[in-house]
Amino acid sequence: MTNREQYTPGAATGAHIQKDGEKWTLVLVRELRHSPETVWQALSDPAHLREWAPFDSDGSLAAAGTTVKLTTVGAPTPRVTETTVTRADAPNFLEYNWGGFDMRWALEAFGSGTRLTLWTNIGRPYIAMGAAGWHICFDVLDRLLSGTPIGRMVGPDAMKFGGWQQLHAEYARQFGIGTPKP
Repeated sequence: MTNREQYTPGAATGAHIQKDGEKWTLVLVRELRHSPETVWQALSDPAHLREWAPFDSDGSLAAAGTTVKLTTVGAPTPRVTETTVTRADAPNFLEYNWGGFDMRWALEAFGSGTRLTLWTNIGRPYIAMGAAGWHICFDVLDRLLSGTPIGRMVGPDAMKFGGWQQLHAEYARQFGIGTPKP
């Protein structure tokens, strides 16, 4: 049995939503067993991103002012977004825009690991879907950094995974929203 076959996501925790006018923001917090420097590398380096993130990058996200192309992975039609990194304060903060959605990452030393927080704006009907997807991405990231990779699970492939469906329903209940058909 492979690591992926043994993988079951944990409970839907560490996420909440914020509303500012008509703008909805999904906030996810995850404690990882790895140093902020190690997590920073995984958030900013294209080779690392290819292993866990829902997009590929054609360059490093480690420097403010850098312009890169981010390509959605697993979408029926790849969506390419050119973005400029607006903040890169290694290994603490990273900000950029992906496909019209602000992405803000904060990394805090926490014990011997890192408390990773992601803020991303997202349409209200899709917040539970986003929470489930990022939950799995963070699990994949944690396992990758631990040396037990299970492979990237994003987009439609992740949505076919039974664990994603359960997470989607749990987050929808927590956020008090319906569960639209994926």
